[in-house]
Parts: sequence; C-alpha cells; structure tokens
Amino acid sequence: MSDPYLSVTWADADTGARGYLVIDRLIRGLAGGGLRMRPGCTLAEVGDLARAMSRKEAIAFRPGARYLPLGGAKGGIDFDPDDPGASGVLQRYLEAMLPLLQSRWAAGEDLGVRQDELDELAVAIGLSSTVDAALPFVEDGAPAGLGRLAAAFAATDRGIGLGELVGGYGVARAAVAGLRAQGRDPGGATAVIQGFGSMGGATARYLAGAGVSVVGVADVAGVVVDEAGLDVESLLSTRDRRGRIDRKALSASVHTLGVDRWAEIPCDVLVPAATSYVIDAAVAERVQAALVVEAANVATLADAEARLAARGIPVVPDFIANLATNAWWWWTLFGDIEPTVEDAFAMIDGTISGLVHEAFDRSAPGERLRAAAIKMADERAALAARATRPVGV
Repeated sequence: MSDPYLSVTWADADTGARGYLVIDRLIRGLAGGGLRMRPGCTLAEVGDLARAMSRKEAIAFRPGARYLPLGGAKGGIDFDPDDPGASGVLQRYLEAMLPLLQSRWAAGEDLGVRQDELDELAVAIGLSSTVDAALPFVEDGAPAGLGRLAAAFAATDRGIGLGELVGGYGVARAAVAGLRAQGRDPGGATAVIQGFGSMGGATARYLAGAGVSVVGVADVAGVVVDEAGLDVESLLSTRDRRGRIDRKALSASVHTLGVDRWAEIPCDVLVPAATSYVIDAAVAERVQAALVVEAANVATLADAEARLAARGIPVVPDFIANLATNAWWWWTLFGDIEPTVEDAFAMIDGTISGLVHEAFDRSAPGERLRAAAIKMADERAALAARATRPVGV
C-alpha cells in the first residue's frame, strides 16, 4: 500500500479543532472527494477514505465518456457538526485549504457537512463552487457545466432534492443487485438501515420502492423497528437535517431498541449508512443479515469482513455501493447525462448493478467481494490512464 500523495493537518486557532486533507493520488493534476465533520475524526480515517475515493473514481470509468476519473482525496474535521461554532470552523478550514481547492481538490459533502453549507461558504471565500479545480476540464466550458449542476440540484423526487437522493438510490440498486446475485427475490426481502441521513434515508426509500421491506432504521437515538415493515415515507417526513427521527410521530406498531442493537435484527440485507468502522469483529459476530451493503465509507474493518465472509455473508464494498453521489456530480458536470432524475437514476442503476454482478461473478463462494472489486478498479484505472485527455481536448 503506497503512501498518499499529500497529507495536510490543520489546527483552528479559535477552537483548537483539528482538520485534515489527504490526497491519495492526482490524475491530470486533480483529486476528488468529500469533506466530513465529526468528533473523533483522525488523519488515519481520512487517509483510508481518500484511498477508497481513488478506487471509487477508477471503477466508475466508462470508455467514451466525457468524464474521466480523477484521483481520490478526502477532507475531515474533528469537531461536532451540531456545535454552534461548527460553521465558523468549517469556513476557516476551507480558507486554509483554499489554494488546494482552487487547483487540486474538487470537494463535496460528506458525513456531518451538507452541500448547501459548502456552497455558501465557497462563495464567501471567493470560489464559484466546491469543484472549481475541475472546471478547466469541462469540454463545453465551466458555465455550461455549472449550469447543469444547478439544474440537477434543483430537481426533486417526491419533495427531496436529487442531490440528497442519488447516493442512497445507488446503494439501494447495489442491494437489489446483490440480492439477485444471491438468488434472492428483492420483492420478498427485508432490510435494516443503520443511519438515516441523506444516504440512509434515500436507501430506505428506494429499497421500499423495489419491494424490500425495511424492518429497522437506526439513528443517533436508537433503532426503530416494525417487523411488518416501516412506513419509510412517514419516517422521512419526520427526520431533521441530521437524520434524527421524531419518536413522537411513530405509529403504534413500531417499537424501539438501543442504539447498538441494529446488527442483531434478522434481515436479508444490512446497510451501514452512518460512520466509518461501525462493523468490527465483535459486531460481525452479531450480524443477522445475508448481505451487507456499505453505504458509509469504510464501514467494515478488514478482520470483520473476513469473519463475515467465513460466515457466508458477502459485503458489497463502499467504492461500488456508494459511488453514485461522486459519479453523478461528474456525469452531470461533464455532460454525460442530462440534469434530470430520470437520466441520473438510469445511469446509476446501469453502472452500479453491473459492477455488483461483475464482482459476484468474479468471486468464489466465501471469498471477499472486495478483492474482486479492487482488481476491477485497478483494471479500469489502467484503461482510464490510456484514455486521459489534456485540458481542452
């Protein structure tokens, strides 16, 4: 495992908060990846996430596309996003990283940071967007690309913005493809979602839409459970900006469990959709699912994944399952899709479903899907390198 291209540590003079940026690799002088904020975020965590981003970029490559993969990067801030001072910390971090945001790092939202917050702060520090570094590569020009992004972010599905939905839609399609690869009927399957923010909420919505019964959802306060199936749309209507469900609005058929009980609920598919490293070896022993699909980045530790594989429980890795948010940005910016719900979902479904089936096809029973997926990413990275075009060509 090679060292990253660049690691940066930042200290906030006002609060003492620490922030990090890791650029795993540069391709065409660029790297892409989100920015998260959470208490306890470390440089090692951000490095793991940046490495996963390099794979996520590579595995989405399609010959002939306008979008060619970037390198992987990730930012992280060790601070509570619910603290009243969080916005100030975020702005000062972005100001410190401004030279890299201008020329090397195309950023977006991640855990604890919302894109609308980033967009406002980007303008405040003199950027036109959080992806300014990538704009010189848009073949029909930055105004056209930014116009497509604006139109895409304005699009909605049942009252929720497309930008909040694409990631979870992709995870849902990964889960459906994984169930089918196992010979299971999604229409009769059950699911548990750990985390109910943008990613977890959208995953729950589109799993339910595919006929999967969502029987458990965990947020920071605990787990809400209904063995007959939760009313996902009702839960979505009661959650706050950080994914907390209003317990006062729950129906009589719903009961609650402690915050750490989500892995114990029997189901066909378990979706960790909150923080990294939530499935360790001890949690892996308690998992009662037939399939794990990583909506959260680096959700499963290596020893836990090995234990799950030994138990016959495949893990669809993050850099396949949750690639849709990142790829959708680029497909839209570069003009590979129209800025509509229909085009976005069609591209996501075709891309992610195909990758999941390929990973299953290339893995023997008991082998980790991640090994096959890493080979797939490396192969596509090599193809993308041969297809790389200079700016303006």
